[in-house]
Amino acid sequence: MLTTLNTSYTDTRAADLAWALGREPLPALATLDLELGGARLQLRLLGASHQVLLEEERGRCSETVACIPGSSTPLPLGVAKRVDDWEYEFAARVEVLTPGSFERRAQELLALVCDHPHGLAGVFPGSPHAFTALLAQWHEGQVHWRTWHAYPQDGQLVATRTRVGARVPAGRTRRHAFHAA
Repeated sequence: MLTTLNTSYTDTRAADLAWALGREPLPALATLDLELGGARLQLRLLGASHQVLLEEERGRCSETVACIPGSSTPLPLGVAKRVDDWEYEFAARVEVLTPGSFERRAQELLALVCDHPHGLAGVFPGSPHAFTALLAQWHEGQVHWRTWHAYPQDGQLVATRTRVGARVPAGRTRRHAFHAA
């Protein structure tokens, strides 16, 4: 699903993004409610930021990547922790691209997310390459989501990957989804 976000571009630099786990729902500009493998998931666009709310029988989980006033937790490269009876894994990276590469990558990502039934993307008026996009899926009993936050003025694309699932018994290996994008 693609939407135009009728708001000012508030998160103006990739370096301003912070990560938080367990925050209450913040006001959203657009949402997408999903049912994935018995889990209820809400993808939320918060301007150039995102929030994902997950709820199922094991509990609740909320992830926020945004400019959070007063936050002292910058966007980490990776996090692995236990949340209720789940394993939570988060990874982020910042890609710096040339203007032409940035535009091509932005078009590819928007096409991928907009055409997917579990995708939500919001573009900002005035710049077709200023966007935030989220894509979720259920894979091997776990919920996965990817997000992209585009900063065309700096040629920066922040990509995140999250996996939330039941604790995996020792000795069992996991295979990860979403390697292509």
